[in-house]
Amino acid sequence: MNKEVILTGDRPTGKLHLGHYTGSLKNRVELQNTDKYEMFIMIADQQALTDNARNPEKIRNNLLEVLLDYLSVGIDPSKSNIFIQSQIPELNELTMHYLNLVTVSRLERNPTIKYEIKQRNFQASIPAGFLIYPVSQAADITAFKASIVPVGEDQEPMIEQTRELVRSFNSIYGEILIEPKGIYPKGNAARMPGIDGKSKMSKSLGNAIYLSDDPDTINSKVMNMYTDPNHIRIEDPGNIKNNTVFTYLDIFCKDRIYLEELKENYTRGGLGDIKVKKYLNEVLQSQLEPIRNRRKEYEKDRDYLYEILKEGSNVARNVATYTLKEVRDAIGVNYFNM
Repeated sequence: MNKEVILTGDRPTGKLHLGHYTGSLKNRVELQNTDKYEMFIMIADQQALTDNARNPEKIRNNLLEVLLDYLSVGIDPSKSNIFIQSQIPELNELTMHYLNLVTVSRLERNPTIKYEIKQRNFQASIPAGFLIYPVSQAADITAFKASIVPVGEDQEPMIEQTRELVRSFNSIYGEILIEPKGIYPKGNAARMPGIDGKSKMSKSLGNAIYLSDDPDTINSKVMNMYTDPNHIRIEDPGNIKNNTVFTYLDIFCKDRIYLEELKENYTRGGLGDIKVKKYLNEVLQSQLEPIRNRRKEYEKDRDYLYEILKEGSNVARNVATYTLKEVRDAIGVNYFNM
């Protein structure tokens, strides 16, 4: 039985946080442990360089940090192929071929690109590599014939652009590429707010709880979390809507009966923020302690970590090489049958 192929990944711009865990990492572990899928997990260093080209050390330094986070949450390199994007040069040629099938105006209309350009204050000075990264992403997905791509909600326009490119290529050159579908997180996990309550959890915004944070750091971050600004005194009725502490408890608390009691008491009045935050701290510490401990074990053998990346990249390159040959043949530029 042919397995469906999944492609997913992360930019190595920093350690991964709770938003990554609920939004994608937890789901990846569940998917890899079934017999239905072949999974490729890409550490997207080239994509990260599109807005970090003048600081490549940041990308190199975080390569192993991202891998350690993968391993610590339970991603198994014997079940999932973990590879480095830059080590698969075939992806670059695929990107070049696909660029001929998309216009600059279409790239500029991509909502994700428009948002991220604004977030990074690029304005008129948009790096060309950044503008075309939806096309690079299409190359990543199609190189492995991935039919399933688990991503956050904000990446839906990127998946749609890949689908457009696949349809264009196949209509011109024949049915070579697979049109992927995105899988998106549901509920609160879809967009976990940062500890400031003002935006989604983000490395760049400095409002994240990281999977590798030590107990004291987690406790400090929880105690400074945004709650209900009108809940000044313990006896005041509190609002749980848009209350970051309760949003986190909805995601991570396993004792649903006790959580409902907390909500009722908080809403009625008579329950202070400190008590609720202390409970959230206990919940998060319980969730993150085994992850943190596994990370410490993997940190002891850096040679093993590089071997995982090397082997995964070799597997990925073999697959991408085959797809590139199909693309060259279809276009008619495989002049020497390479």
